[in-house]
Amino acid sequence: MSTPKPNVGAPIEPTSFPSLGPAGTTEIGQQKDRWTMVFVYRGKHCPRCKRFLNKLNAALPAWEEVLDVVVVSADTEEKAKADLAEFGWDFNLCYGMTEAQMRSLGLYVSSPLSEAETTGLFAEPGAFGIRPDGSLMLVEISNGPAARPDLEELLDGMKFNIDNNRPERGTA
Repeated sequence: MSTPKPNVGAPIEPTSFPSLGPAGTTEIGQQKDRWTMVFVYRGKHCPRCKRFLNKLNAALPAWEEVLDVVVVSADTEEKAKADLAEFGWDFNLCYGMTEAQMRSLGLYVSSPLSEAETTGLFAEPGAFGIRPDGSLMLVEISNGPAARPDLEELLDGMKFNIDNNRPERGTA
């Protein structure tokens, strides 16, 4: 099933994810004081995701100076806790992303190749820059694990967009 692209410039559907952070839940799409960057990863089964998230964690202080960072997958709480214990990430790690949430963000959705990979549908990688008013400013999605944004370039671009109140692009 094909998923339509999300509408940049439009409010995203308010949604929440269970989180391993102190609040227990993370919400996106609501009015906030700061910008938010949401990174979607495939899950515990993906070694490329771990490399990307380790790089994000190393750069996290620079990111958090500019915006809130949320990382989410369709993994269970147990899998998310196992990854957190193994890698010691400092970002807000969320889990339990539903198929409806994946599709509302325009993500590619995959079925596992075997039970050794994972046992349910999961989202392919994506990154979403969300304005404080809950509208979508930037979208980067991939249909597989090998295509990821350059974190340094993405952060530099987000700083430029925020500092200069740049409009959304790709709206036509």
